[in-house]
Amino acid sequence: MSDQKAKSEVVTQLVRLARKERLSYDEFAYVCQQARRKLKLEKPKRERRLPQLLTGEELNRFFKAVRDGGDVQHEIMLKLLLFTAVRVGELVNIKVSDVDLSTCKIFIDQGKGSKDRYLLFPQAFALVLRAHLAAHPKNRYLFETQRCGPYTVRRVQQIVQGYRVSAGLSDAVHPHLFRHQMLTFLTGEKLSDAQIQLLSGHASNTDSD
Repeated sequence: MSDQKAKSEVVTQLVRLARKERLSYDEFAYVCQQARRKLKLEKPKRERRLPQLLTGEELNRFFKAVRDGGDVQHEIMLKLLLFTAVRVGELVNIKVSDVDLSTCKIFIDQGKGSKDRYLLFPQAFALVLRAHLAAHPKNRYLFETQRCGPYTVRRVQQIVQGYRVSAGLSDAVHPHLFRHQMLTFLTGEKLSDAQIQLLSGHASNTDSD
């Protein structure tokens, strides 16, 4: 019997044992862990695929669909998502008090890894944010729903998908794609790894999200 066949037989026996003894998930996981050690098996490494970025034409089509939708807050929110490469989980938690229009900075309070940092946005965009805040003087969060509360990550994902459909884009478009889009652009602009890490909140250039 070949080595591969023998290992396959062991796996079959483990599954039978789990069913016979009615092992819980945790118990079965423990048995498998011990079997892996005895057989010197290694978990296959997950292949990391780079996201398929939008072309310039596709990006223009997407934001045209956003403009045609007529929801100004959506347009500002999604452009900020692109301009700053902010994580969507951080975006929905930005408070009005975190925004400094005079220095074009947004304070991210304990983002991923509990590391505070600042986002930078273009000076021209400060005028847009100023007008947005003036139109919503009672906001506690930078972007709020009609229920006067922050957006959820899921809701932002749904909004992006809606405009993707309106733009006629067949490829997957999601909030995190805009982050990769901007970080790829910054890399092309010859920014150093340290500068990109500072702007993106990455711990190192091996941190891919």
